[in-house]
Amino acid sequence: MKSFRFLVVIILASLVLAACGGGEEADSKELNLYGWSEYVPQAMLDKFTQETGIKVNYDAYSSNEELMAKLQAGASGYDVIIPSDYTVSILAAQGYLEDIDKAQIPNFNNIDPQFQNMYFDPGNKYTVPYQWGTTALVIDTDKVKEPITKWAQLWDPAFKERVVMLDDSREVLGTVLMTLGYDKNSVDPGELEEAKQKLLELMPNIRLFDSDSPKTALLAGEVWLGLTWNGEASQAHKENPAIQYICPEEGCGLWVDNLAIPKGAPHKDAALKFMNFVLDPENSLMITREFPYSSANLKALELLKTDNPAEYEAYMDYTGTNPPPDWLQRAVPAKDIGEATVLWDQIWTEVKGGE
Repeated sequence: MKSFRFLVVIILASLVLAACGGGEEADSKELNLYGWSEYVPQAMLDKFTQETGIKVNYDAYSSNEELMAKLQAGASGYDVIIPSDYTVSILAAQGYLEDIDKAQIPNFNNIDPQFQNMYFDPGNKYTVPYQWGTTALVIDTDKVKEPITKWAQLWDPAFKERVVMLDDSREVLGTVLMTLGYDKNSVDPGELEEAKQKLLELMPNIRLFDSDSPKTALLAGEVWLGLTWNGEASQAHKENPAIQYICPEEGCGLWVDNLAIPKGAPHKDAALKFMNFVLDPENSLMITREFPYSSANLKALELLKTDNPAEYEAYMDYTGTNPPPDWLQRAVPAKDIGEATVLWDQIWTEVKGGE
């Protein structure tokens, strides 16, 4: 009888632990974050540690392809990643993402409804928005005096070795496809071959491919114009108001970056706490202030308007942080291109091989 009662106690204790989410996982003291370089404020990570006691280990990558390659190669141990829209589609389809429990992320309600339930993650089953933005044309108007309205003008011989491009196949090839009048996400071999030849023609003008900090060469005067992220353009504009950011007539890029939990994350409880922490208006505003992309957090923007009206006005007035409606009509997101990825990768390798 004693052994029976002891067995009942053990079973009940196990059920209680299961209901609470398990033992150690329910009280993790560590979080392994894998995100873009120059994208997560250290002050915000320090604040998260102070408030929760959870230490953050932050590793960085410079492209979605680098992130996917690492996960697909079997990398484990990460708790939170920051994939872009089309990357979410791919990773979810391949079973690399954990479902998230939005009941544990009450700050999700701070997100602008237009950034909820998006095409790449219906119902936000796997992700919450981090930041969003555009990829468009940055121009140092002190160096470039002629009006620039089209991507096609990048091929002007006057810009030899004065162009910077992102080190990102989807954005660069996609932009060349739009310049040719094709779909940014084309899978047509003939159109892609034409885009390859067009990009090869541009190579003498390209000084460097840089996704980590393209603003650096721009601010140094080494390059005069090129394709960049909106946040990089915004930071450069703060230091040099002559640096402008436009969506050319052929179109520009549109993206949404997200927080997600990779399959088998060892500290899923900490990951959910981090997601909720990031979506707090004060913490979200820390991100926007240090890395001025575009915020999907309505409450954060309301706080900015109240906290610093002049800063809010600057955010709303600059195309890099607040693209106007006519931009968004021409902005095209990168989408999952399926098996055509192999051909895109091959073209990118062949073009970059001749740098």
